[in-house]
Amino acid sequence: MSSLAILILTCNEEDNIVSVVENAKQCTDEVIIIDSGSTDKTVELAQAHGAKVAFRAWTNDFAAQRNFALEQTQADWILYLDADERLNGKLIDEVKSVLDSDGMDAQYAITRKSVAFGVTFSYGVLYPDCVLRMFPRREVSWVNKVHEHPTCKLPKKRLSGYIEHYTYRDWHEWEEKLCLYTTIWAEDAYKRGKRISMPGIFFHSVGGFLKMFMVRRGFLDGGLGIYLCCTHFFYTMLKYLKLQELQRKGD
Repeated sequence: MSSLAILILTCNEEDNIVSVVENAKQCTDEVIIIDSGSTDKTVELAQAHGAKVAFRAWTNDFAAQRNFALEQTQADWILYLDADERLNGKLIDEVKSVLDSDGMDAQYAITRKSVAFGVTFSYGVLYPDCVLRMFPRREVSWVNKVHEHPTCKLPKKRLSGYIEHYTYRDWHEWEEKLCLYTTIWAEDAYKRGKRISMPGIFFHSVGGFLKMFMVRRGFLDGGLGIYLCCTHFFYTMLKYLKLQELQRKGD
């Protein structure tokens, strides 16, 4: 049977940490927390529930955190979880089946369903996505500071079951993540040489709204779904406005 380490990035996740560690332990005894400087009880609670904790200072780079996590284990397989995610029962069984097979010739994608403001979403901005999360340890690395993604040459397969993603508990948390993600995206895009005009900002924002409202049928999630499509217009506009501000200062 192959070994597995579940890697979890954290910063001030005391509300989630016990639940995610106990959930991960249903698959493996090796649960590793990569903490970026929690000031609450995240680290204490994680260690009390049997997780190993490693520290890496936050540098506005999600890929760097995930690559650092790879260095903390010698397990055959690694599976990434966020602190606000949980594996459902079917997925846990699927992961164990992969470990029992002893084959290491694929990377695995997992369906992720979003739960926000007490509602499970099926369309629009929080449409269920498919994320690559389980890899042979030696075959993967990560790129991009925000909206990071793995690079792995192995063929992709999909596991049954799904991850429950408890993404936003309230609008205050939504606002905090909006500010963080748009700033990181803009800084990274500017360094990569991306530039934008004011008309371009408008058309990208309208396009973002139409994609969520029409293509992903966000209106089918009711009033809250429609509202989230509108906020996606603002999210898109804000990240490009921040990019335009950086290019104005820099140029």
